[in-house]
Amino acid sequence: MKTREGRVVKLYISTGDPKNPRKECDCIKVDPQGVLEDKFYAKDPNRTILLSSIKSYEIAKQNGIELQEGLLGENIYIDIDPYTLLPGDELEIGEVRFAITQNCTLCKGLSQIDSKLPKLLKNDRGVFVRALGSGVVSVGDKVTIKA
Repeated sequence: MKTREGRVVKLYISTGDPKNPRKECDCIKVDPQGVLEDKFYAKDPNRTILLSSIKSYEIAKQNGIELQEGLLGENIYIDIDPYTLLPGDELEIGEVRFAITQNCTLCKGLSQIDSKLPKLLKNDRGVFVRALGSGVVSVGDKVTIKA
């Protein structure tokens, strides 16, 4: 089994405030219901925490689309590619173990940013994860993928 490691680059909470929908944080608290204080907390545990990679933003940039980090709706933004992982695969971020629940589905919000984005990021926008316990994830924490 090969182990890959990276780091948490940025963290976000969805606020539900139309004027300021995303809040960048130094750390987030998570549990099996999602990210505490996030508007999606306890809505659907398999779709409440979105993990995106620098790869998503690189794909957009290579196609002439400049995106500000966080614009893809992620809670956790990391510097390694998790998109080869399958539902049920696990990874560790800081002190918390997560399981992949599904690939992120495309949303119409992406086409509002740029009409090419949904097709470009079809399989590379992000993955939904579920925390398998409770804990804190901080910017700079180690991300460990065993696959």
